[in-house]
Amino acid sequence: MKAILLCSKKIKLTAMLMLASVALHLAAFAQTAQRHINVDVNNVAGNKSNVFNECIGAGRANEGLRADWQQQLTMIQKDMNFKYIRFHGLLNDDMHVYVEDKDGKPAYNWQYIDKLYDFLLSVHIKPFVELGFMPNDLASGTKTVFWWRGNVTKPKSYEKWDELIKKLVTHFQERYGKAEVEKWYFEVWNEPDLSGFFDGTQADYFELYAHTARAIKSVSPTLRVGGPATSGVHWITDFLNYCAQNKVPVDFTSTHCYATTSSLDEFGIRKQKLKPDPDSLSNDIRRARQQIKNSPFKDIELHFTEWNTSPSSRDPIHDTYQNASFVLNLLKKGMPYTNSMSYWTFTDIFEEAGPAVTPFHGGFGLLNLQAIKKPTYYSYKFMNELGKTELKNEDTHSFVCKQDKNVQALIWDFTFPVKPNEFDQDHFYKDQPSAAKPPVELSIAHVANGKYRVELYKVGYGFNDPFTKYASWGSPYYISVQQVNELNKISSGKPLSVSNVSISNGTYQQKLAMRDNDIYFVKLIHL
Repeated sequence: MKAILLCSKKIKLTAMLMLASVALHLAAFAQTAQRHINVDVNNVAGNKSNVFNECIGAGRANEGLRADWQQQLTMIQKDMNFKYIRFHGLLNDDMHVYVEDKDGKPAYNWQYIDKLYDFLLSVHIKPFVELGFMPNDLASGTKTVFWWRGNVTKPKSYEKWDELIKKLVTHFQERYGKAEVEKWYFEVWNEPDLSGFFDGTQADYFELYAHTARAIKSVSPTLRVGGPATSGVHWITDFLNYCAQNKVPVDFTSTHCYATTSSLDEFGIRKQKLKPDPDSLSNDIRRARQQIKNSPFKDIELHFTEWNTSPSSRDPIHDTYQNASFVLNLLKKGMPYTNSMSYWTFTDIFEEAGPAVTPFHGGFGLLNLQAIKKPTYYSYKFMNELGKTELKNEDTHSFVCKQDKNVQALIWDFTFPVKPNEFDQDHFYKDQPSAAKPPVELSIAHVANGKYRVELYKVGYGFNDPFTKYASWGSPYYISVQQVNELNKISSGKPLSVSNVSISNGTYQQKLAMRDNDIYFVKLIHL
């Protein structure tokens, strides 16, 4: 009997060892199994979405009068071709738009706005006009936000506010022409659901919106106005119902979303933590679209006029290579549900929390203060260089497009970059080496036969990744001209490889070694 029991135990042990061996083998296979992207040039999904570059954000209007800000936007436009730009503070006192004399008589001054808008149009970008904050002489109170003190109170006189809006919009039409201004968007205020941005109730905002919208439409009923420009997809249902019930004009809905658990970080001192759900932002976008579908304005445009991983201008995630793949992952999932997604912002020349004191400090920008290109810069550059026609593609982390006989493939890995409950400021200042992932096999069928130049680009750990190098220097407060040049060289965007191939069987194949949050851009250029 004892022998039988021993034999039985040996059999069970052997079986357990075999199962363990199989599990280890399957785990190893999962790490080495190729990811396949199979597309056919003749199998077309439709026109490539341009939601990604419809709009881009910037800090405040007065910063747009700086030479370095304008130089950076010019660079951005050559590589990304954004259609609109949105920023705070158009009516702030530092733009010198509105003052009253000792008798309370208003005086209007468009000089600074004209200088800024003239420049924008010269680089082929239109204003997405955010109307705010309140000129101090028109304000009902003294509450302000940010280092540059934007007044967030209601107007002391709606009669004077209405007249300001009418004169401003009339001036735009006289200077730029009605046909041009009809292409702009007018958005009323910024995040009025947050007390830091608006010293009033929801009802107070709705009153402000109604006055502003009617003032704009009194100048021209064809101009586009909308709101509520809220944080976190708030107030959409209430706002649209209010407009319907009170016959208030509305041409689009706008809101914002970020991927951290903390919202307004006025002075850049809050620690940020990514939400544990990597799809939180795409869920917000779908939720906003559904709220519109359920409203009296079910076909109205939806604009996310701010979005990013974090709402803090001092969050190091913005400088990392992981941020670049996070952006592509969100664009892929979110673009079908919205009309624009305005990345906040194009530049680190951004002073809500005061002027930054280090070259890399977690600023929002695609470019740092020295115009060094961050990894996320290339997410947008590559998206813009995709052809106009998207191919059908079952892979969830890639775009494959064509234009004429040329084909482009943008492929990435998205690996959630932090451990649960870890703050960004504690995590991303550490070295972030990437781990190997399954390789990718790209196969494109029915490519036109002939000779091609194949250009391969990469973003990832150590590739177009200036922040990792900067951090390896100890994150100095100051970098020399030589160091700036070195970081620019690291993030030059030059091809990883260039080769010539001949295609005679109508098929192109390429294998790519993939690591955490790597991005590859493949360009087949017909010669």
